Amino acid sequence: MNSIIHILRRLYELFASVASSARSPFLLLVRLYWGWQFTQTGWGKLHHLQQVTAFFASLGLPAPGATAVFVGCVELFGGLLLIAGLGSRLTGLVLTGNMLVAYITADREALLSVFSNPGKFYGADPYTFLFAAVLILIFGPGWFALDTVIAHCASPQDQL
Repeated sequence: MNSIIHILRRLYELFASVASSARSPFLLLVRLYWGWQFTQTGWGKLHHLQQVTAFFASLGLPAPGATAVFVGCVELFGGLLLIAGLGSRLTGLVLTGNMLVAYITADREALLSVFSNPGKFYGADPYTFLFAAVLILIFGPGWFALDTVIAHCASPQDQL
């Protein structure tokens, strides 16, 4: 019986090791795909400021013109930073805040239905953007990122 448990434990450890090796490639794919999506939405907002400003005004946001420029820049440059893996956790934090504000202002009903109607919550436009930003905030950018290169170059062991 102990040998079966030992074999099962070793198999699980092997499985966990193989699954863990996919972490950095997965985070790279998340950063590249959702970084591009954030970049596209930011670019779209900045190139359609009149419509975005009108939409933000309809939501009752303060200074809708300045807010439209700010949000467009956050998404455009935040997306580019995600793609590069530079300042990733801080970028993830800012984009998480941006998407929470989007939920609160534009999809409040979906946000409030997170427990009563989860489908409405995760079907709302901000959901996947929020999820990607939170992933990078919590797990970091992975090995394939400028953050990792900078951290590796700045480590005290490399300066000996």
